[in-house]
Amino acid sequence: MALGYMKLWKLLIDRDMTRSDLHSMTGVFAATFAKMTKGERIASSIIDCTSLKCDVGDIMEVVPDKNTEGIQ
Repeated sequence: MALGYMKLWKLLIDRDMTRSDLHSMTGVFAATFAKMTKGERIASSIIDCTSLKCDVGDIMEVVPDKNTEGIQ
């Protein structure tokens, strides 16, 4: 399983914010955004929901692997 950050990108659009705006608020660097875009792992301490006034579930979700989808 991987983590998906599509909810974060949608949240930024809904709030008319850019990644640069988010960097200014949180200090998250462009390299971290690149990892998030690719679904790569990042340290959970990087996710700062307090700056965005949201919950972790508002910005990320678990995405099942394609080869294990439907297996329980």
